[in-house]
Amino acid sequence: MKKGIAAGALVAVAGFLAWALLAPYRGFADETFVQIPHGAGSSAMGEALQRAGVIRYSWAFLVERTLRPGAKLQAGEYRFAKDASVGDVFGRIARGDIYYFDFTAPEGSNIFDIARLLEEKGVMTSAEFLEAAFDTAPIRDLAPGAQTLEGFLFPSTYRLTHSTTAPQLARMMTGEFRKEWARLAKGPVADPRRTVTLASLVEKETGVAEERPLVASVFTNRLAKGMRLECDPTTIYAALLDNRYRGKIHKSDLASANPYNTYQNAGLPPGPIANPGAASLEAALAPAETDFLYFVAKPGGGSHQFSATLAEHQKAVQAYRRGAQHKAL
Repeated sequence: MKKGIAAGALVAVAGFLAWALLAPYRGFADETFVQIPHGAGSSAMGEALQRAGVIRYSWAFLVERTLRPGAKLQAGEYRFAKDASVGDVFGRIARGDIYYFDFTAPEGSNIFDIARLLEEKGVMTSAEFLEAAFDTAPIRDLAPGAQTLEGFLFPSTYRLTHSTTAPQLARMMTGEFRKEWARLAKGPVADPRRTVTLASLVEKETGVAEERPLVASVFTNRLAKGMRLECDPTTIYAALLDNRYRGKIHKSDLASANPYNTYQNAGLPPGPIANPGAASLEAALAPAETDFLYFVAKPGGGSHQFSATLAEHQKAVQAYRRGAQHKAL
C-alpha cells in the first residue's frame, strides 16, 4: 500500500514537473521585454522571466538549465508576445534571439531633428540625446575644434534596443561616419571639420545627386574670392541655435550676427549645420571644376540654375519668380 502511494506521488510530481516545463504560459498582456544583463546567472534570469510573466516558476528555468548544461545563454533584450513553454523561452535565450528595432536618421537631419525623432519614437528623450551630441569625445581626434557631434552623426539606419543609451547611439553613429570617411577620403585630409561643414551645406541646398559637386564648386569658388556664401540653411541653423526659428526665414534672421549666419559672416560657418550623407561628403572632397558663383531654383523646383555672373544669376532669379507667380495663379 505504501509503495503504491509513493509511486503515485512520484507520478504526480513527474506530471507536475512536466507540466511546469512543457505547458505554454503567458502571464502578461500584449507584449513584454526582458533585459538579460551580461554576467547574469541562470537563477537571476529565471527570476527576471518570472517577474515579467514569461514563465510561471523561476525554478523551472533552473531545471531546464540542468537538462541542457551545454547551452550558452546570451545577454541582451528579449521580446515576448505569445505564450511559450519554459523550454521555448530557454531556447530563444540560448539562440540569442535578441530583440532589435530600427531607427533611421535621414540624410541632412541635424542634431535637433534626430533628438526629436528619437523622442517621438519613444527611444529616449530629446534632452538625453542632445546631451550626448554635445560631448565631442567620439570625434576629438578627428575634429579637435568641434563644439558638438553635428556633421559626424552619419545618417543611416541603426539597430537599437530599449536599453541603448544616448552615448551608445552617438558612438554608433560617429563610428559609421568614420567608416564612410575612410572609404571616401582615401587618405589624410588637412581639415576634416572644414570639409564636413562644406558637405553639410551641400546636403541642405540640394537633393539632386548630380548637382552636389556643382553646389560644392559654387561655395568653393565664393570662398576663394572672399564672397559671403549667403546660404539660407545656415541662417536657419543660426536661428535654431538661438531658439528663435519660426518655420521660415525672416529679415531679422538674415540680419543676425550669429556666426553661423553666412549672410553676415564671411567664410564657412564655425561647424556643420547638418549630418551629410556619403554623396555630399564626396562632393565636398572633390567639388566640380566650374566658374559658377551663383545658383537658384529652377521654376517648378527640384533642380537649380547655375550661373557664373551676377547678370546671369539675376535673369535666373527672375525666371524663378515668374514661375512661382504662375504656379500661385
